[in-house]
Amino acid sequence: MQNIFKNIADMQEHIQPLNINGLTGRMLVLPASKKSNDKKNILMIYGHHSSIERMYGIAEEFSKYGKVTMPDLPGFGGMDSFYSIDMEPSLDNLADYLATFVKLKYRNKRVTIIGMSLGFVIATRMLQRYPDLIKKVDFLVSMVGFSHHSDYTFSKSRLNFYKYASAFFSKKLPSAFFYNVCLHPSLLRAFYGKSHNAKNKFKDLPEEQKKQNMEFEVVLWRENDVRTYMSTANTMLKIDNCTKHIDLPVHHISVKGDQYFDNFVVEQHMRVIFNDFIGYEAKLPNHAPSIIASKKDAAPFVPKGIRKLLSK
Repeated sequence: MQNIFKNIADMQEHIQPLNINGLTGRMLVLPASKKSNDKKNILMIYGHHSSIERMYGIAEEFSKYGKVTMPDLPGFGGMDSFYSIDMEPSLDNLADYLATFVKLKYRNKRVTIIGMSLGFVIATRMLQRYPDLIKKVDFLVSMVGFSHHSDYTFSKSRLNFYKYASAFFSKKLPSAFFYNVCLHPSLLRAFYGKSHNAKNKFKDLPEEQKKQNMEFEVVLWRENDVRTYMSTANTMLKIDNCTKHIDLPVHHISVKGDQYFDNFVVEQHMRVIFNDFIGYEAKLPNHAPSIIASKKDAAPFVPKGIRKLLSK
């Protein structure tokens, strides 16, 4: 993997300001790397505990197939949170935000939507709430996305712990304590690498790369709004998107070693929602690496079948 922070510096020329309904953030706008694809529009929506920086490499990889736009989500990537305008970061509010972005950005255009994990959940809810947008979508791609709380492979005790902890720390005072104490950079450097999730993300990396990834995790944890992070985590643990049909097929990228989801159960729930389910398997050891910093890092995340699809 290349130097993370060098790639982030290179990314800056493609960053544009974003302001929607009084919320200020950023969006990444990458031109298609091939002129033959400059009319194809690709909207990428990143997942939980993420940012434009974390997903920059995969956005570069997808720019082989069209113009890629990736907006911040409220409360993530340093963007203002819904709390700043006296709103809750509910799934419906996130879906409404994304629908507003789509209507503004792709007014008279068609678009391919690629949602990663939580990003796919938000895109699903958006299409359920705004069925008029379905006709604008060329392809809907799920990258390790999910639809229902029973998709998780967590034990009952672990799932309940996550539910109660996320609900508690989504409150104003506990979230302030969590940010100022638990997420202090020195504590993150000392203890985060020993957590269950970090062990998966840092597995098999050389020591120098682990250090780079750890420094990036410190930035990521500190720039995302804690209340939003915890509230959306709680939503994800209770989610049921299987209540309304969407008149589209879904192209789903799974990971064999996914530490979060049961791929068979994920497929069954997606078949309830969508017209059809087309599955692909990415060559990765877990749900997602700490950061997808370069096109080389991103390549295993894009199966041949998805490349063929996007080349149409």
